[in-house]
Amino acid sequence: MAEMSWAAGTQCVAKGDHRKPKSGELAYHKGDILTIVDTSTKGCYVVKHNSTGEEGLINSANVREREALRVDPNLSLMPWFHGKISGPDAVCKLQPAEDGLFLVRESIRHPGDYVLCVSVSGKVVHYRVIYKDNKLTIDNTQYFYNLIDMIEFFSKNKGSIATTLLKPKQKQGTKSAEVELSKTGWLLDISNLTLGENIGEGEFGAVYEGEYMGQRVAVKTIKCDVTAQAFLQETTVMTKLQHKNLVRLLGVILHKGLHIVTELMTKGNLVNFLRTRGRSVVNSVQLLRFALDVCEGMGYLESKKLVHRDLAARNVLVADDSVAKVSDFGLTKLDLKEPDNVKLPIKWTAPEALKKEKFSTKSDVWSYGVLLWEIFSYGRQPYPKMSLKEVKERVEGGYRMEAPEDCPPGVYSLMRICWKQEPRRRPTFHKLREKLEQETGDLSLDTGSECREGIWSGSGC
Repeated sequence: MAEMSWAAGTQCVAKGDHRKPKSGELAYHKGDILTIVDTSTKGCYVVKHNSTGEEGLINSANVREREALRVDPNLSLMPWFHGKISGPDAVCKLQPAEDGLFLVRESIRHPGDYVLCVSVSGKVVHYRVIYKDNKLTIDNTQYFYNLIDMIEFFSKNKGSIATTLLKPKQKQGTKSAEVELSKTGWLLDISNLTLGENIGEGEFGAVYEGEYMGQRVAVKTIKCDVTAQAFLQETTVMTKLQHKNLVRLLGVILHKGLHIVTELMTKGNLVNFLRTRGRSVVNSVQLLRFALDVCEGMGYLESKKLVHRDLAARNVLVADDSVAKVSDFGLTKLDLKEPDNVKLPIKWTAPEALKKEKFSTKSDVWSYGVLLWEIFSYGRQPYPKMSLKEVKERVEGGYRMEAPEDCPPGVYSLMRICWKQEPRRRPTFHKLREKLEQETGDLSLDTGSECREGIWSGSGC
């Protein structure tokens, strides 16, 4: 990782031992996880030791980036959940008996309910978990959003059960997400997080502005167990990615569900940015910058053989310096071109993905064409005044949107080539970037100058 990308709140790993620190320095061992607090001292960082909580200076050359998490379907936020097993089976699994050894199972007698099974004084006690008013409870006194929340509480408080939960009985074949996140340095400490105002409501949970060890952050909170488990895969993918045009993951907090902590993009999503400013504020040079930013981010994903599958202006965020970054990797998967049942954003989805659920970088290129249309229409809804049914039918029949008002002809030509019916005839993101840069001619993207008349005359396609 380049030194310029380190920031306060970033976690890193010590490359070697430093056992005899001088005054103001931090003692550490090779492999220790450290959190950067301050980067203002040249050649050094002020860091906090994740285990001891101590702070001190460290030479910037003595830390490296964290390991990426391996994509592993066995990685579980709930390794103690054993699914639908009987009471006697649970008793067998909790042998040899040990106080505080526990598991959670789905009830066979009461389908849909859960049972907390705890070993205490040589026997196993079964506590039925009741689903009531969208929450879980054992005693109608203490209520929880999800099983993760419940286990976390009873691991710290005895409450109405016979003993605190001391040791999870892990389901065979699963790996604890908490352990793996901690080992690789991606697990953050809830005590260092200050949550601020709600800045967005998604389908799966709320997004808050916050501060983590001096850095402004965005926090996506997911309370539903099943959804949190699914988003764990998003997090796993994000640990592998490092690019200036992708929203950067800082880490994960496991507390009453899952909290995904990323850098804060202060200007919100691209569609709202364009709609609230319009033509009088955002000129065609800035539109082109956004188009290139997204293209570069997607080109990086393409090089990693990753498919986004939900590329749209709403999923592109704008930083304080007006750099656009691709976000929301909830649907990101390896480019396997395999069918996958997901809720599809019809207006942005390529025909082959709608019809046969075949996703690839080429279907992302189609979506990028629609995103270009959004950018150069200043955030208008694609396929105006058309129902989703009409969009599916007409696009399949060869219909393509007209150019937005005042859209440069060369940019519209790029949209059209992204919307080729046959995926193989669509360009790569690398080629798209070349074409976009070619279309600008000798226009310098760093000057902020106005586009000169006729600069977009040729299609370049």
